[in-house]
Amino acid sequence: MHSRIQILFFVILLMPLAIVKGQQKSILEANDLVFLEQMVKDVMEASRIYPGQKISKDFGPNQTKGVLIRPGGRTSYPAFWIRDYAMSVETGYVSEKEQKHMLDLTANTQSDSLIQTKWGTSIPKGSIADHIRIDDGKPIYFPGTYSFENQGEKKWGMQPPFCDQFFFIQMAYLYVKSFSKTTELSKEIKGVKLIDRLEQAYQMPPSDTQFKLVHVNDSNRGVDFGFRDAIYITGKLCYASLLKYQAANQMAYLFTKMGNKSKALAYQQEANILKISIISTFIDARGMLRASTGTSGQADVWATSLAINLGVLTGKSRLKAAQYLRDAYVKGELSQKGNIRHVVQSDDFSATSAWEKSVLPINTYQNGAYWGTPVGWVCQAIAYVDLPSAQKLAKEFIQELREGDFRKGDSFGSPWECFNDKLTQNPVYLTSVAVPLIIFKKK
Repeated sequence: MHSRIQILFFVILLMPLAIVKGQQKSILEANDLVFLEQMVKDVMEASRIYPGQKISKDFGPNQTKGVLIRPGGRTSYPAFWIRDYAMSVETGYVSEKEQKHMLDLTANTQSDSLIQTKWGTSIPKGSIADHIRIDDGKPIYFPGTYSFENQGEKKWGMQPPFCDQFFFIQMAYLYVKSFSKTTELSKEIKGVKLIDRLEQAYQMPPSDTQFKLVHVNDSNRGVDFGFRDAIYITGKLCYASLLKYQAANQMAYLFTKMGNKSKALAYQQEANILKISIISTFIDARGMLRASTGTSGQADVWATSLAINLGVLTGKSRLKAAQYLRDAYVKGELSQKGNIRHVVQSDDFSATSAWEKSVLPINTYQNGAYWGTPVGWVCQAIAYVDLPSAQKLAKEFIQELREGDFRKGDSFGSPWECFNDKLTQNPVYLTSVAVPLIIFKKK
């Protein structure tokens, strides 16, 4: 008995050391993490548009009276994009003053009524802009243009992308949580409290009443997520529903902070329903989540890895999906130079398109090029079944950044928005490094 007690004592004594040792097993090496942190700070700075600053010959200077953060540096995307910014805030490199300005600007440009476009498309009440012009602050709700009057071509959907409504909620959630600004939720913007605007945004995307999933057909189609706005996707939408799940949890947090227990409970219950619905609706036999139940329902690398990150896929389902991603990586079908495809090559819809329906040629942009934005989620997923492979993928990602580092001069452009073995697109791109950093810092 005495010896058993001694053994138990030593096990308990050594447990903290084992935990600490486990925490040291990071996907990214320490020196690579330091490099990535500094690169994100520099890309973030290159992406800032200061008041009065002019960044394009086609637009006037920033007249919004505050700092804006665009999707990247140099000449790419000369406007304020909600999703790119919202996805990058959690790096911790955006000040309280900057966050408040961009949150207020987004709230002020929310659609307060149904708007019909000249193309026969619509902007529902509660819609959040896809991007906002810097010179006159006009909201552009649809992709593909900088013109307020000419927006809304049907090739971009019958209504604005659904992701921005949920990213607006994320902006407010991170602002309130980071700076203890709960009182901001009760402040009025154009006569409407911020919390009410968040609810209007949450309700904008059309959803199935029973399963709560974002759901569209050809007549009311909207882009599920702006990083594939050139892809035609219909049916129940996985990625948009994942963002809705995240937003429901965030709304529950905000209402809890406000002391509104009934609203907090309602959003938490909706999040629980969404979690179950996402798994039961989109998962395939290999553990991957399909992008939709309709057009372009390919197994979705981004949605699956995000679902793992959000804790929607857990247990055996998580391991199954992680194993598939790991195997695809080892086979060379998932990544190039550490960057990630939307669809694993062997899951391409045809020899001419990764997705079922796209306006783009195969292996270009959103239809099969390689992106840095999701690499943190994918590395995190693969690490559940094969940490060395996850570390190797992360190393390849960092190596490409080191080789192409935009700080070396104008002929260098990494981080790119995306690339393939022949072409690169949009240099100094923020989410390509900011989103992975958020994951890698969490170990």
